[in-house]
Order: sequence, then C-alpha cells, then structure tokens
Amino acid sequence: MTIVGKIKDSLSNIVANIGTSRDKSYHNAYTMPCYTDADFINAYRGAWLPRKIVDIPALDACRKWREWQADKEQIEKIELLEKKLGVKGKVLEALTKSRLFGGAAIYIGTGDADPSRPISETAKIKHLTVFIRRQLTPGQLVEDSESSRYGQPENYTVANTAQIIHPSRLVIFKGAPLPDEELATGQEFGWGDSVLTAIFKAIEDADSTTANVASLIFEAKVDVIKIPDFMDKLTDPAFETEMLTRLELAARAKGINGALLLDAKEEYEQKSANFSNLKDIIFSFMQVVSGAADIPITRLLGQSPGGLQATGDNDIRNYYDRISSMQELEVEPALEILDKLIVFNALGQNDLDVTYNWSSLWQSTDKERAEIGNNIADMIKKVSETELINHDALSQAAITTLSEAGVMPGLQQAVDDIGAPSEEDSEDDLLSALDSGKTPS
Repeated sequence: MTIVGKIKDSLSNIVANIGTSRDKSYHNAYTMPCYTDADFINAYRGAWLPRKIVDIPALDACRKWREWQADKEQIEKIELLEKKLGVKGKVLEALTKSRLFGGAAIYIGTGDADPSRPISETAKIKHLTVFIRRQLTPGQLVEDSESSRYGQPENYTVANTAQIIHPSRLVIFKGAPLPDEELATGQEFGWGDSVLTAIFKAIEDADSTTANVASLIFEAKVDVIKIPDFMDKLTDPAFETEMLTRLELAARAKGINGALLLDAKEEYEQKSANFSNLKDIIFSFMQVVSGAADIPITRLLGQSPGGLQATGDNDIRNYYDRISSMQELEVEPALEILDKLIVFNALGQNDLDVTYNWSSLWQSTDKERAEIGNNIADMIKKVSETELINHDALSQAAITTLSEAGVMPGLQQAVDDIGAPSEEDSEDDLLSALDSGKTPS
C-alpha cells in the first residue's frame, strides 16, 4: 500500500483549521474568465465606469500627441500629411478598440493589387482603415525561432472574405497581452485580452453597490402602523378591502394636512434609514476599481483629492509616467512601419535623422515655468563663468533648453528668423540677456 502525501509550503494549523480542507479560503481558486465581445459592448455602452476605463488611457496617450524633430519645412510637410491621413484619430480609435476588445489594427492602404505581400518602404499611403479583432483572423503562428516574428501570425485574413493581408501592412495593438499566446485557442488567438477582462468583477461590484445604495433612497423613510388584531381580521375579504381604503384615506389626509388620523387603539411610528457610512462604502469600491484599472481616482471620477494639503499631483505624475511608458513601449513600436512611410511620403526620402518625442502630459503653471526659467538661467550663467564651453555651443544649448522647458516657446523660431548669436557677441552681452530674461540677439 502506497501512501501519497500532499506537499505544501505554507502555514497550516489543524486546531484553527488554517491551511486545512476545513479552511474556507482553502477552496479558493482562479478560473479562466469567459467573456464575449457582446459582454464588452454591453458594458461599454450601458455603464459609464467601464467606458471611462477603456477611453481615458487611450485618450491621454493621444491627447498631446508628438513633436517631430527636424527642419521647420520638413515638420510642416510631415504634420500636413498626418492631418490629411487622420493619423492621430486613427491611432486613438485603434487604441480604444484594442483596449475594449483585446485587439485592433490600422490597415495601411496603398492600392497594391496583392496586399498579401510585404509592404514596400517607398509605398504611397492612400488611406488608413481601422479593423477590430473580430474583423481580422490571424493565420498560423511563425514557428521559425530565427524569425523576428517568431510566435506571431504569418498573416491575417479579412473576415467574410478571402483577402489575406501581410503583417507589415498593419499597425497592430493587442490590448492586454496574453501570458502565453500558444495557449490561446478562442477569439483571443493571435490577439490579446480586453483590459476589462481582469477587472470586470471589480466593476460589477462597484456598480451593483451604487445601485443598491440608490434603491435604499426609496426606503429612507418607512411608515409603520400597528393595528389591533390585524392578522386575524385579514382572513375576511371585506376587511381587506376596507383596510386598503382606510390606509389610502389616511395617507391622503396626511399628505394634504400633514396630520395622520388613527383609531385610538392604533399605533404609528416612522423608521428612517441611516446613510452616514454609505458614501465611504461606495468610495471604497471605487478605489478598488481605480487600482484595478491603474487610473488615479481623481482622474477616473474627475474629482478633487480629499484631505488637507492633498493635491493629487503625485498620483497624476505616476499615472502620466505610465501613459508615457505606454506610448514608448506599445504605441511607438507599433507605429514604426507607418512612421517610416509617412516620412518618405512627406519628404520624398527616408531620412533617419527625422525623429519625434512624445509631448509631456504634465502642464506646469506660469509660476512653475518662471521658476524653471530662473534655475536654467542661473545654471547657464555658472557654466559660462567657468569658460569651459564654447560661447556658441552654450548659446545654442541655452536656446534649446529654454524652448523645450516651455519657458520661452517661441525662442527657437525667433532665433531661426533673426539669427543665432555670433562670435562677435561678447560674453557680457549673453549673461546680461540671460539675467534680464531677454532673447540674445
């Protein structure tokens, strides 16, 4: 006879039923969440909380957009083409739908006869089209470990058609990444999960709690009337009719005169519900949803932070750092192919020196910008006094730093129009200009 023992590495206590089969938490288990696109659509269209959780990060990722680093004329051409193609709006739409459904893609339409072939680096962009996960069926996964697309679909097929699209023609967003794509066999195959999948239960709990509190409002005040021998007399159908008529007249009299007429043997009292702690209960559930969605509650609910000296700045800064990571690690790599084509279509050549930076979501106040400007001026003055850096190099660095910090947004353009400081400009003139806050001429 063989004895099979269960090996555990955790705290157990037979007397207290901790870690044993009699422990209620012993039977907890995580199961695979099963939601359909219909569930996500119903939640998105029918409730404000899941809608905001889907929309807010996507909107913030595209809100300030990006700043191209190139010559003024090149930037104008690139931005004009972006506006013509509606790139910003298409990216926002694809990001939103990928977060809701677990996948979306922007198809780069070039008018090629065979979109199943890789896209050319010199292809002309004619239009951009957004597909959701349900409209693009992934093909077999690439099994060649030497391929840069290992584990990714070889191609995609447009739903209800035989049209095959090569991945190089798609800007793909996968929503919430899967831990192991080879285990995906359902609608998430080749894609990801909806961001609502892991937090659906938290959202339902918050919504149901709010709904229950709302229903309690109707029970805020309950009239209680005690009638002698009420249950015994209720067996008589005539008494039941008389009682309903009598209560109706009593309620009508109370509503008109503010007084309630009762028999001497009847008793009357009012019971009121206590709502003092309900606000805290609702807020606690909302905090859970906020943490699950990784969105500060001040941003999710659009309310000011509570408590003395509370500004919410740290929460918002951390959230903006997360959005910045999303832009750099998800959006930017996905846009790589499209961006190269935009640069080529706008400039007529592939210029590797043309890059871009994502605009900062954090907007400083006038007072903060003034303090930053003073700090920059003091720093440049101290560096200049060391005479370790060339005058022209320091001047250009000062112009760039002040412009990028938002202290003097038009400074770089003014220098381009009027001219940068020359070698004949004395160091005293530069320091004087920095001290006075004026643009060096």
